[in-house]
Amino acid sequence: MKFETFKQQQLQDPAVKAEYDLLTPQYELIRQIIKLRQEQHLTQKALAEKTGIAQSAISRFESGNHNPSLEFLRRLALGLGKSVYVELR
Repeated sequence: MKFETFKQQQLQDPAVKAEYDLLTPQYELIRQIIKLRQEQHLTQKALAEKTGIAQSAISRFESGNHNPSLEFLRRLALGLGKSVYVELR
């Protein structure tokens, strides 16, 4: 079974869908950071050197195992030549 098929089946369960929706913004942010880092041909180590953030912390963030502070995100953004914009909806 393909992952997308499995995912769609699981999302039919309201409890799974609610949890998935809750985590979507976090994982979208992670995808954006990884994409920017790769587009700039930066390794996690190189980004760590630019930001002063430990490479292990960047790795934990990118794997979804770290709940970042706004300051952490600001430093990552600056290291990638970007800024952080927060919006409540």
